[in-house]
Amino acid sequence: MRFLLLYATQRGQAKAIAEEISEKAVAYGFSADLHCISESHKYDLKTETAPLVVVVSTTGDGDLPDTARKFVKAIQDKTLPGDFFAHLWYGLLGLGDSEYTYFCNGGKIIDKRFQELGAQRFYDTGHADDCVGLELVVEPWINGLWAALAKHFLLSKGKEGMNGTLTMASNASRRTDPVTPELLHIESQVGLLRLDDSRRKDAEVLEQSAVDRGQSNTLVADFEPSLARSIPPLSQASLNIPALPPEYLQVHLEESFGQEESQAPVTSVDPIFHVPISKAVQLTMNDAIKTTLLIELDISKTDFSYQPGDAFNVICPNSDSEVQHLLQRLQLTDRREHCVILNIKADTKKKGATLPQHIPEKCSLQFLLTWCLEIRAVPKKAFLRALVDHTGDGAEKRRLQELCSRQGAADYNRFVRDSCACLSDLLLAFPSCQPPLSLLLEHLPKLQPRPYSCASSSLFHPGKLHFIFNIVEFGSDTTAVALRKGVCTGWLATLVESVLQPNTHASRADGEKALAPEITISPRATNFFHLPNDPSVPIIMVGPGTGIAPFIGFLQHREKLQEHHPDGHFGAMWLFFGCRHKDRDYLFREELRHFLKCGILTHLKVSFSRDAPVGEEEAPAKYVQDSIQRHSKQVARVLLQENGHVYVCGDAKNMAKDVNDVLVEIISKEVGVEKLEAMKTLATLKEEKRYLQDIW
Repeated sequence: MRFLLLYATQRGQAKAIAEEISEKAVAYGFSADLHCISESHKYDLKTETAPLVVVVSTTGDGDLPDTARKFVKAIQDKTLPGDFFAHLWYGLLGLGDSEYTYFCNGGKIIDKRFQELGAQRFYDTGHADDCVGLELVVEPWINGLWAALAKHFLLSKGKEGMNGTLTMASNASRRTDPVTPELLHIESQVGLLRLDDSRRKDAEVLEQSAVDRGQSNTLVADFEPSLARSIPPLSQASLNIPALPPEYLQVHLEESFGQEESQAPVTSVDPIFHVPISKAVQLTMNDAIKTTLLIELDISKTDFSYQPGDAFNVICPNSDSEVQHLLQRLQLTDRREHCVILNIKADTKKKGATLPQHIPEKCSLQFLLTWCLEIRAVPKKAFLRALVDHTGDGAEKRRLQELCSRQGAADYNRFVRDSCACLSDLLLAFPSCQPPLSLLLEHLPKLQPRPYSCASSSLFHPGKLHFIFNIVEFGSDTTAVALRKGVCTGWLATLVESVLQPNTHASRADGEKALAPEITISPRATNFFHLPNDPSVPIIMVGPGTGIAPFIGFLQHREKLQEHHPDGHFGAMWLFFGCRHKDRDYLFREELRHFLKCGILTHLKVSFSRDAPVGEEEAPAKYVQDSIQRHSKQVARVLLQENGHVYVCGDAKNMAKDVNDVLVEIISKEVGVEKLEAMKTLATLKEEKRYLQDIW
C-alpha cells in the first residue's frame, strides 16, 4: 500500500523526519514514495490517488523553505478551481519555533491552500516546536500515522484489499471519530512493540546491563550528570532506543595529483555575488560587553540591489582550527588534500538514497569540511544512535544510547540541544567513538549561509551595502577553550582585522588603505520589512542593539526622499533604541543625533539597561519595552488612530515577546478592552502588514 511522501526542507530537518517515516513505513506494511517537494517532475498531485504525507519546515520569521517556493507559487495560482485537489487526501506535519511570530507558517501556508483547493485530511495536522523540542510532537505524530493510513485504506478500498497485513487495521476501521495523534498514541505504541521486536530485545539487554552495574550506583549518585555521564534513575533504566538509521554512502579518498577542485562553496537557488569589503568599523568601545562591527561592501560592480529593510546572506566557511582539529580526531590529517569520491552503497536499505546535493564533485576533504558541512550543527538523535555502533567503550556506548532514547529526552535537551553541543563536543566527550567519514556525510547538514539585515540605503550610499553584527562568543560545556566564536561573525572579524577602523569619522588616507578582502553574498527572498509606500504614514521602530540595523537604512532613505521632495508630507518617525551603556555600546549615536536635529527622526527614546540613574527623580527606562510603556498614549494613537506601522527588529526570545506583550497592554488600557480583544487587534495589525518583525 503506497503513499506519497513529500518534504520541504531548509536545513535538512524535514528531510530527516520524512526519511524516518519512509524507513518505518515498511514495518507497517506500507511503501512510501519519497521526494523533495521541489522535484515536481517526479510526482503529480493533479492525478495522485494515493494518500499524501507532507513534512514542511519554516525558515526565518515564518518564511517558506527555499525548496517549497516554486511549489507554493504554483498552488497559489488564483485561476485554480476550488475543487482542484478534491481527490486528494493528506496529512501534514509542520516544523517551526514558537519564539518566532509566525510559528510553523511554512506548513500552515500549504495546509490552508490545500483546504482551499478541496483537499481533505485523513490525519490531523501536527505542529512541532523546536523551542521545546521537535520530538515532543514528531514522535507521537509519526506513531499515530500508521493507524490513520490503515483507516484511510480500509475506508477507501474495503477490508478485502488489505490482506490482513496491518496489526492496527481492525481497530482503526471500527472508529468513526477523527483520527488524531493523541488518540492513536497508545495504540501505535502497542503496534510498535509487536512489529519491532528488535527494540524490545535491545531494551532487555540494556536492562540487564543496568542491573550488572548496580553495585556502582552509589558512586554514580555522587556526581552531577553531564554530556558524558548520567545518574540514576536514567543510568539504571531500560531504554527504548531508535532503530539504527541505514548507512547509504560509500566514501573513497583519492589522491588529487594537482587536479582542479570545485571552488563553488555553496549550491544556491539564488544568484551569488563576490564583493570586496571596502570598510570595517568597530562601533563599540573596547570595554563594551559585546563587540559590534560595521562592514561596508562595495556592490558597485554587480547588479545586486536592495531596499532598506531587506536582508541578504553571507556565505561563510567553518573555522580553520576546528576543521584541523576534526581532521586530527578522525585521523585524516594526512589525507586532507585528497579528493572525496561519493557513491551510493549497493546494498543499502535506505529507500530512495541519493548523493547529498550540497557536496560538489571533485572537492578535497579539507574543502568539504570547510565550506559544505555544518560541523557546528547540534547532532540529532539519529546521529547519536549511529555513533553508538562506532564507540568501543561500554560506558560511553550506554551514554550515547541514553541520549538518543525516549527515557533520555530530558538529558538530550539539556546537554545536547540546549547546550548547542556539536560533533567536536561529542568526540571529545566520548574518546572511544571513531565514526567513519561516510557517517558524517550522511548526518551533518549543509553549511547554511548566515542572514544579515541591510543597514543602509542605496540612495544614501550608492554602490555600497552596510551591515552590522556582534562578534558572537559562547562557552562550551565540554571543552577547556574559554569561548567559541560564531561561525560567521568569528570569520568576518578575523577577515577585517587588518582594515578595521575605530569608532571615529576619520577615514584612512588613500595611501594607507589595506587590500580589501572579498566575501560572497546572495539575496534573500523578498520580505515585507519595508517602509510604507505612503511616506505620510507615521512609523514606530523598535530596535535594541544590532536590531537598529534596518532602521538606519530607513532613516537614510527618508533623508534622501525629503531632500528630493522638500514640499512632501512625511509622517512621524519614532525610534525606541536600547543598549547596555551610554558610553560603550550606543550604536550610531552621532548619526541618530543628526537625524533628530534634521527632523527626519521626530522622536528618539533610548534606554540603557546597565547604567545607574544619575540624579533623576524617576528611574530611567531600562529596556525598550519600558520606554514604549511610558509613551503608551502616543503609541496607541499612532497605531490605532493614525494608521501607523510598527517595526520590531532583534532578539526573538525575550525582547520581541516583551514588546508584543507591552503593545497588548497598551491597546487594552488605552482602548479600554479586555486583553483577548487587544490581542486580536494586534493580530489584525500583523495581517495588514502594519506590525512587522525581523527577529532572530
